[in-house]
Amino acid sequence: MTALEYIQLRAYARADGLKLFLLWLASFACYMAGLRSPGLGLVAFVLALATPFLVTRLLRHFRDDGLQGIISFGRGWGYVVFLFFYASLLFAIAQFVYFNWIDKGYFIDSITQMFSDPAAAAAMKQMGMSATLDQAVQSMQAMRPIDMALNILTSNLLIGCLVALPIAAICRRDRLQQVK
Repeated sequence: MTALEYIQLRAYARADGLKLFLLWLASFACYMAGLRSPGLGLVAFVLALATPFLVTRLLRHFRDDGLQGIISFGRGWGYVVFLFFYASLLFAIAQFVYFNWIDKGYFIDSITQMFSDPAAAAAMKQMGMSATLDQAVQSMQAMRPIDMALNILTSNLLIGCLVALPIAAICRRDRLQQVK
């Protein structure tokens, strides 16, 4: 890959990373609102599941418009990894801002309230997870906003590197297909 091709790859990944970030931001907003309204929780889940489909569409667009229809597996993988990197970075910043200045304990309170419900508490006790759940909630309460944002950043980067493999393989094209 030449220097200009690398610059082009990163430019497309930056622009498309913004689109992926906006999808994740909408999913996160629906998730946070869905802690009190189950319907929005479902919307958040569907939006999160749309990630690989959006990334595949963006990679195909890059391949067809930016590279005239030809892309190697390596370049496709690199594009998707950069795309996840830029989206994850923006998402981590947004989450830091949310947890540091907007949340005011809403997230932890909602989780605690959810598991304080008598039916949920009984189910957790029956599965032998009461102590584990209490420990998890205490760990979350001890986390700073930057810790939460960095945890999600790391998870998104790891997931991005793994998701990039099948997406790059699916979108790989060595030569232009003949139109019949």
